[in-house]
Amino acid sequence: MSKKSYLFTSESVSEGHPDKVSDRISDMVVDTYLGAEPVRSRVGCETLTTTNKVVLAGEVRGPEIKKDELIQKVRDCIKDIGYDQEGFTWKDATKIESHLHAQSTDIAMGVDSSGNKDEGAGDQGIMFGYACNETDVLMPAPIHYSHKILRLMAEDRKSGKLKNIEPDNKSQITIEYKEGVPAAVKSVVISTQHSADVNQSQVRELVKPYIEKSIPKNLLTSLDEKEIYVNPTGNFVIGGPDGDAGLTGRKIIVDTYGGAAPHGGGAFSGKDPSKVDRSAAYVSRYLAKNVVASKIADKCLIQLAYAIGVSKPLSIYVDLFDNDEEKNKHVEKLIKDNFDLSPRGIREMLQLNKPIYQKTAAYGHFGREPESDGSFSWEKTDKIAVFKK
Repeated sequence: MSKKSYLFTSESVSEGHPDKVSDRISDMVVDTYLGAEPVRSRVGCETLTTTNKVVLAGEVRGPEIKKDELIQKVRDCIKDIGYDQEGFTWKDATKIESHLHAQSTDIAMGVDSSGNKDEGAGDQGIMFGYACNETDVLMPAPIHYSHKILRLMAEDRKSGKLKNIEPDNKSQITIEYKEGVPAAVKSVVISTQHSADVNQSQVRELVKPYIEKSIPKNLLTSLDEKEIYVNPTGNFVIGGPDGDAGLTGRKIIVDTYGGAAPHGGGAFSGKDPSKVDRSAAYVSRYLAKNVVASKIADKCLIQLAYAIGVSKPLSIYVDLFDNDEEKNKHVEKLIKDNFDLSPRGIREMLQLNKPIYQKTAAYGHFGREPESDGSFSWEKTDKIAVFKK
């Protein structure tokens, strides 16, 4: 963005949002196959969730996994999220169908390595990575704090500390920027499913503390109480897939940068890492984050482009937002010289052939802490030295 002073808004949705329930289930399928056979497994799984029904559809390759096992894992996901309601539950009242079938041999031929042929991209497409110094995790402030509110609410709901709040929640934060820097939160919206035992004013008092817990005090000093909107339409008792149907891959802006950076259009959840929609978006973020962490730029945008069956990216684009084209080209050359951006190279660099994807399905794929099991490896800042050359 070239403007120096402006308002910018981003939203997040919780793990109980219908689309996020679908994302979680699709990523459970990915994890199940990768956990059984890390290298050879291929998964493209879409999930539909609606009133007392879950439908899985898509293509898989790998070990034989019994349908009953997958169905039980679906129920485990729903239970962990927290749904046991009349219209959507982890129990038998919710019917689960699986229509997963074998991956196309035509796609497999183009993607798999053989002889002297390296593994190709699983599809064509463009992927973006972004980082900025607005927060300690190098993410845009509006999406970062929107995620944090809902993540803390979910933790307390599951522990029993936050009562009468149900799993389906949304948040939205508007921040005023001055000279391109976050200066003040101007409005906060929280819509949350709740039990019938509490009214709108009680819900407001339950969730307001999470605003203060999530957002730095210096950004809240001028926030007008009237600009805190909690359940603006009133009651929100019927929610989750019983209130709205959910589908995998419909929250791609929530999953990434809250609209602060371009998006190539490809969703992440339900896709194994041979699919560059996912793996190349992760490595783009990894590169951009290390650029900003090296302090050679305040923000960085990277675009990669791929063709199905082709192992190397067709193009690499770098923008450091400082009108220095030579600097952009220098970083682009550093990337080309120091990183293998083939699908296999990305997977090996970030160790993506692991069952690590359910954790990504809610509260953003980026701006998270790398964990000992290998999840969020793309958030490491271990390549700073490369960009200081």
